[in-house]
Amino acid sequence: QVQLVESGGGLVQAGDSLRLSCAASGRTSSRYAMGWFRQAPGKEREFVAAISWSGGITYYVHSVKGRFTISRDNAKNTGYLQMNSLKPEDTAVYYCAADYRRLARSKDEYDYWGQGTQVTVSS
Repeated sequence: QVQLVESGGGLVQAGDSLRLSCAASGRTSSRYAMGWFRQAPGKEREFVAAISWSGGITYYVHSVKGRFTISRDNAKNTGYLQMNSLKPEDTAVYYCAADYRRLARSKDEYDYWGQGTQVTVSS
């Protein structure tokens, strides 16, 4: 199995940027897709972005398209979520996840999860 650790969250103002990182360890020699999800208080965990093993295919939820960029560096076993033009509605705990079977948007497809990192955007 793979272990995932997120970092890079924090408190920022609207319009600012943050870059989240997701460091993977363990079963990193096998190919896996990586996804980012977020969960705001009182809401369900929602899909944000996903990237294939090669990085050639990416998916985004409509609300972050043009503002967020997902990427990965397999040599470093690390994935990234660059978040620009942050809005208060982006406030949530952000999770990265790994899926060895397919590139998916559904949280139910992902088997391995990090512990999450808090992102708070003030207006």
